[in-house]
Amino acid sequence: MRKIQEKIKVHIADDHQLLIDGIIAVLSSEENIEVVGYSLNGNDVLSWFASNEADILILDINMPQIDGIAVLQNFLKHKFQQKVIVLSSYDDTKLIKEVLKIGANGFLAKKCAAENIVDAINKVYNNQQYFSESIQEKLLATFTTSLVKNETPSQDGSFFSSLTPREIEVLRLITQQFSSKEIGKKLHISVNTVETHRKNLISKLHVKNVVGLALYAVKNNIV
Repeated sequence: MRKIQEKIKVHIADDHQLLIDGIIAVLSSEENIEVVGYSLNGNDVLSWFASNEADILILDINMPQIDGIAVLQNFLKHKFQQKVIVLSSYDDTKLIKEVLKIGANGFLAKKCAAENIVDAINKVYNNQQYFSESIQEKLLATFTTSLVKNETPSQDGSFFSSLTPREIEVLRLITQQFSSKEIGKKLHISVNTVETHRKNLISKLHVKNVVGLALYAVKNNIV
């Protein structure tokens, strides 16, 4: 007998009823997703989660009474392990960095919410971070700029602590979009050696690609 997949329970928090209705309309056609409620302000979010559960909270940053940042801080303070996708009209990297540090699992710009919300929910539910493409590009650009300037972590240096000096050199060149052949010529090493360093970087930092490096850097207060 085929096992029926449990639905992903989603709660939506935004102060615009029209946006909530739009998200509900998009999610209503998804067989594996169920909207289990919505809140119009931060106080309602905290009250709802005091006696209810959801797999994913879609959380607007700018809400009355208590904003989304305060909601995340409350979850963090009380060690409440709630998966959260932040919605915002702003895609400033400083804001993204802040919400990541206090527990967000993804960041979605409102302008592209309709086409990306389903993918975001599924990825975060499966323990992945989610950032829309435009945000990934901004994070990568920020990270690359820091490396080009030879900037190092501002706190304990944990990001680079496990990397060798050569791996850091290779990492900087990778984020400047040099090919393995070009990196080899610059550092006077073989292409195979460059590829080995690339694999080691991905393994040590537990990421999949250069965008993953950027996201890791932002989350760990490096850029």
